[in-house]
Amino acid sequence: MRIGLYPGTFDPITLGHVDIIQRAVPLVDRLVIGVAINRDKGPLFSLEERVAMVEAECAKVTAQIGGEIVVHPFENLLIDCARDVNASVIVRGLRAVADFEYEFQMVGMNRALDSSIETVFLMADARRQAIASKLVKEIARLGGDVSKFVTPAVQTALRARFD
Repeated sequence: MRIGLYPGTFDPITLGHVDIIQRAVPLVDRLVIGVAINRDKGPLFSLEERVAMVEAECAKVTAQIGGEIVVHPFENLLIDCARDVNASVIVRGLRAVADFEYEFQMVGMNRALDSSIETVFLMADARRQAIASKLVKEIARLGGDVSKFVTPAVQTALRARFD
């Protein structure tokens, strides 16, 4: 069984994340969405809220295109999380050159830790390249319309957080 791991903070999950998930599902037998517990980032949403949002959005993806998606919170090294879920592939989304530079370093470190786990990059859809959770939160905090960047359910959660 080919298992892929798509890790992130997902604070919150955006349409860019959903796009990568939709395109990654057919590439593997099981796609694990690793929701990172990253205390250094000071997430807006709790781990439980982020996991629930990711599960809800992934349920829509599987209803639409099928596939097996599992949501898995993690706080350890990414490579250890990949081992924990038996992933042979780490899926990463790229939006811009700046993403590539960071991801290039991460791949080198991860390969040094475990060369048996490959990293696969999926380019963000052109309509989704500008979407970043950090910017979505800032727009929502300032009362802007985030409907082009997140699903209605996530938009509702953002509004509830900032109202």
